[in-house]
Amino acid sequence: MPFKKLEPQLLENLSGNGFEEPTPFQKLAISKIKSGIDMFGIGPKGCGKTTTIIINTIQKLKAKPIGDNPRALIFVKDKQAADFLALTFEKLIYHTGLRVVTVNEEHNLEKQKDAIYLGSDVVIATPKRLSKLYFLNGINLTQLQLLIIEDSEFVIRNNFHTTIDRISESLTKCQHLVFSDKRDNGIAKLKPLFMKRAQFVEV
Repeated sequence: MPFKKLEPQLLENLSGNGFEEPTPFQKLAISKIKSGIDMFGIGPKGCGKTTTIIINTIQKLKAKPIGDNPRALIFVKDKQAADFLALTFEKLIYHTGLRVVTVNEEHNLEKQKDAIYLGSDVVIATPKRLSKLYFLNGINLTQLQLLIIEDSEFVIRNNFHTTIDRISESLTKCQHLVFSDKRDNGIAKLKPLFMKRAQFVEV
């Protein structure tokens, strides 16, 4: 069964990049996320979690830029993960106009503030750099609709869960998605924070 009920440009970009049918994980997760629930997505490497993140982010933002402030925030563990995710995004946002900005500790803070200020729809960030930007008023999250953690384990391993929780507490009407390779310590610690009502999708 092919991908369906997605924005036309997103469907075209998926097909153009060889994504003809959803994986078993994506069949379960995409419709759940589209319904607006908070969700833990659990599955092994290669099950399609990264593409699921991108598809649902583009779909949530209706495949078009709006305003200047980010509407989706994705936490990743390091610069390499941010760059890889951004590169994959570029393939699937073709002709949408969506603006993706990455921020991490390996680049100049002021330049990153400027890039966000000039307009962004999706920010891919390490928790440490995003926290610094946030508490220096370098990013406006009042329009945020989607907060995603790409890998729950790195968040717990580096004690970033309290930082993300503080940011989450300031948000209203924001959907939260957390992904992991397995049910790990990260899931257990995040569940009582901002994932109290989250459902599980697991393969």
